[in-house]
Amino acid sequence: MSIVEITYTPKKKPVPNTVHLVLKYQWYDMIVRGEKTEEYRAISTWQRRFGKNIKYVMFHRGYSSVCALYEIDSVTVGRGKSEWGAPVDQDVLVIKLGKKIM
Repeated sequence: MSIVEITYTPKKKPVPNTVHLVLKYQWYDMIVRGEKTEEYRAISTWQRRFGKNIKYVMFHRGYSSVCALYEIDSVTVGRGKSEWGAPVDQDVLVIKLGKKIM
């Protein structure tokens, strides 16, 4: 299965209520293929960003222009799956992904 790449350029109108997250290629590719349905962030630095009516998350494949936009189903605090990059024995923000927008 090939990865569908979408290029986001600053000329396009930004999507409101969106947080942008830069991912390693491995995690980005798993999300786009539908294998990984949640993303993890440390509680201390990200909790305030997700408390402000954030409805969408724009994932960037490294620091390239390749990106994908998803709806956010929910953001909770809990333990993630270590095979998906969550730290072992540590609570994190669990961002459950909804439908892919683009």
